[in-house]
Amino acid sequence: MTPIRAIVVLIALQGVVTNSYTVPTVSTRLEQSVFLMGTVATIVVEADERQTALGKLDRIIRVVETTEAELSTWRRNTIISKLNRHPIGIAFSVPPHICDLFVRLKYWHNITSGAFDPGVGNLIEAWELRTEGRQPEPERLKEAMEASGFHLLAIDQNSCAVTRQNEVKLDAGGFGKGEALDRVRQTETDRPGEWLIDFGGQLAVSGNTSSGAWQVALADPQIRTLSVIELELSSGSLATSGGSERDITLKTGARIGHILDPRTGDTVSRTESVTVWHPDAFVADALSTALYVMGADEGARWAETRNIAACFIIRTTDTEAPSIRTTTAFRKQFAL
Repeated sequence: MTPIRAIVVLIALQGVVTNSYTVPTVSTRLEQSVFLMGTVATIVVEADERQTALGKLDRIIRVVETTEAELSTWRRNTIISKLNRHPIGIAFSVPPHICDLFVRLKYWHNITSGAFDPGVGNLIEAWELRTEGRQPEPERLKEAMEASGFHLLAIDQNSCAVTRQNEVKLDAGGFGKGEALDRVRQTETDRPGEWLIDFGGQLAVSGNTSSGAWQVALADPQIRTLSVIELELSSGSLATSGGSERDITLKTGARIGHILDPRTGDTVSRTESVTVWHPDAFVADALSTALYVMGADEGARWAETRNIAACFIIRTTDTEAPSIRTTTAFRKQFAL
């Protein structure tokens, strides 16, 4: 399938507010909005010359498109989709960089005791989370659970091969965007100019602009237009996981979350969100999912003991302001 480059907006910015971040005024800055990885991504770049900025925009889009072409489960010819269809017990060869990705997936799956688990494709299908949603029958849910879990994949680092030990299916929803952002950072590290990429639930920056840090607002978990915390982001990535408008209301009136708890097979729907900052966007992406699955109490304890920068925004009533719970590492990172 040809990569989609949807409606493109290319403008020079002059200190305006774009989405949840404020763009400082500089000499040359360009913004482009394009449909990537299932969402409208906003890319902002700064460079001394317009042609340099245009080149940076094009490279960033191509890196993200390449990542999507490897990890998407919506396309049949990606590496992940081919692995999901590969015969059980037969080794599936992957490129070295994908082998490295699988090693990192295994590490964070293990360290979170399964709260982060990309091997939930069958559970996603059982709950129909990519469409209108449904409450699966107990037997259907049991079958999906038995065929879910990253532990059902055997990874051979020496030969760069992955073997499915069951009908397990991978889903890149909890790490794909973070992986794409890290690849952009690797590509652009030694090139002139700065950039910001916003995927909606996750954004990353290359560093301070010539006018200072990016001003980022964290939204209320239930009222997405309401800003709760304003931060200055000068490096790394911020990833947010929560319920709100992305959860699904079934025809019966029941509400199910769009995020799964891989440990139980149930969906998670809470009136709270968690934002994780990390220098690696992949880690921020994976841990925001894991900590949301854990919940504020367990998640905050887990993050605090591991020096993870995390912020939980918890709404208990519709009338009172939400409570905010941050780890020591988060407060140090943003001088709160």
